[in-house]
Amino acid sequence: MTKQLQLGFRTAEGGSMTLNIDHPVEPANAEQVSLVMDTIIEEEVFFTSTGAPLEKRSARLVERHVEDIELI
Repeated sequence: MTKQLQLGFRTAEGGSMTLNIDHPVEPANAEQVSLVMDTIIEEEVFFTSTGAPLEKRSARLVERHVEDIELI
């Protein structure tokens, strides 16, 4: 099983951006996650084709089970 922390933002031109963080620290601390997202917005750390992140939209932990298939 692999886990990701997904941080979702609305961008300046109305688009969306998702930042995926592999192997997040658990348990996730909602206050810390929110503060990090605020910092990303304030410092304009990332820029997309629809502008910089402008507003927090979501934060979630996603767990996936991946099973490789051996090819013959």
